[in-house]
Amino acid sequence: MGLSKTIWTNPTEYLRTMQPENPVLFFSPQALQAQAKRFIDGFPGLVTYAVKSNPGEEVISNLAAAGVRGFDVASPFEIALIRRLVPDAALHYNNPVRAKHEIAFAVAHDVDSYSVDSASELEKLIAMVPAGREISVRFKLPVSGAAYNFGAKFGATVELAAQLLARVAEAGFKPSLCFHPGTQCTDPAAWEAYIRAAADIVAASGTTIERMNVGGGFPSHRLNGVVPQLDATFALIDRVTGEAFGDARPSLICEPGRGLCGDAFVLADRVKAVRDGAHVFLNDGTYGALNELMLIGVIDRTTVMAPNGQIRGGAPVPRIIFGPTCDSVDRLPGEVMLAGDIAEEDYLIFHGFGAYSVATNTRFNGFGDLQLATVLSTKL
Repeated sequence: MGLSKTIWTNPTEYLRTMQPENPVLFFSPQALQAQAKRFIDGFPGLVTYAVKSNPGEEVISNLAAAGVRGFDVASPFEIALIRRLVPDAALHYNNPVRAKHEIAFAVAHDVDSYSVDSASELEKLIAMVPAGREISVRFKLPVSGAAYNFGAKFGATVELAAQLLARVAEAGFKPSLCFHPGTQCTDPAAWEAYIRAAADIVAASGTTIERMNVGGGFPSHRLNGVVPQLDATFALIDRVTGEAFGDARPSLICEPGRGLCGDAFVLADRVKAVRDGAHVFLNDGTYGALNELMLIGVIDRTTVMAPNGQIRGGAPVPRIIFGPTCDSVDRLPGEVMLAGDIAEEDYLIFHGFGAYSVATNTRFNGFGDLQLATVLSTKL
């Protein structure tokens, strides 16, 4: 998938002119940079980008142009990608479990910070990472208000985190803490319990920390009825950190993925068929750019557009949506409200689709030829 050299006014102009038969992801560099600047200006600390959400070179380059100088990387591939595109960037290796060859690669590429959530993985880091680097202990709490639970795979308990933090300091590394409240946290309060628990962990460890990473979890705009409260979230993080730590307040880091890139993209899929006037079949599905919808639910910010660029205005009716493959599980969850006059060869447009679309798209059954087009605006 390559970025188009032509810059279109908006998705409507492209769809009306090109009549694409394959899915198209429309990218607005202006929208991405504006969102990056909103984080940089509003968040009370260092803004880093979670590369896994969308590792496209056009995304990385535009974030760097907007002033993002830190990146959350999870593999040697992502480390090498950022070192090539943004050589002076700070790299935070926040995948808590690594093979020894991966640690060696990170050391060779001057990674700044490593996260850890277990005693065994911490000893591997102590043995291989130069003393004086930052090691950030990742902890977890019971989850509420997130689309799914990041603590199911990673994160030490509060008690273990205190022990690990003390060991980090004892071994001559810079101790810090990190957490992830869960993906798509639309309630700012999701961060408060973590920040207050972090202060308790520091007190129990007998150490001090210079920095605390408050994770990702910052939402993109997925639902018409739920608008992300970014400014309120930034303010809450700032206030609660001061209350919990007082004079020992650490500097802050965040690592948004979808919160940065999600709303800079729009996805257009073509309707292959409306079977017997009921089921809608698309040229894209759960093996393609729509993969994540199975995990966190359907985006209801959708538009149905006729081939001539006109928006369908029929009264919404619930539809079952199937993808193009021969696999029966290639179906979006539940039923989706779509314009009642939707027709074959129309386009179904999903707004806010920059995260976990490119990264999870496959070529199963020969589908998944996802195109990328540049637009001045994602507005239709």
